[in-house]
Amino acid sequence: MPKLATRLILLTAIVATISCDRFTKHVATRALAGAPGLSFVADTIRLEYAENTGAFLSLGADWPAWMRTSIFGIGNALLLCGLVATAIRLRWRRPALLGVSLFAAGGASNLLDRVIYGNVIDFMNVGIGSVRTGIFNVADMAIMLGAAIVLWASYRADGDIGQ
Repeated sequence: MPKLATRLILLTAIVATISCDRFTKHVATRALAGAPGLSFVADTIRLEYAENTGAFLSLGADWPAWMRTSIFGIGNALLLCGLVATAIRLRWRRPALLGVSLFAAGGASNLLDRVIYGNVIDFMNVGIGSVRTGIFNVADMAIMLGAAIVLWASYRADGDIGQ
C-alpha cells in the first residue's frame, strides 16, 4: 500500500476517533448530566454521566489538583508525544501504527477534556449483575483497542514491530 494511502487511513482513524468521542461526550452531557442513568439489554449496558477527575477507575481523583495536572495532563501529553515519535522513528509497521493512532487519538481527546473541563467525561458501563466495568467513554475504548492492536502486531511480528 502506498505511503499516502497509509497516511490517509491513519489520519481518518485519528479524526474519526476524536470526532466520535467529542460528539458522544457532548450528547452524554446534554442527555445524561443531572438525569437518572439509562439501562439497556437487561441492564447489560448502562449510560450514566460521570466527571472523572482521576485516571482509569478514578485513580488519583483525590490527589491535589497540581498533582493531577502534572501527572494526568503534562505527563500524559509527554507520554503520547513520546509514543508517536517512537513509532515514527522506528518505522513501525502499519498495524502497529494504526494501534498507536487509536491510542494517541483517544488519549488526546481525554487530555482535551482535562484541559477544558478539569476532568474527563465518562458515560458508559457494561456488565452482568454485579460484575461490571468502571464508567468509561469512546476515547477509553480507542485507547484499549489501540493498545491491543500494538500488542497483537508485536506478537505477529515476533516482537519486532518495526520495518
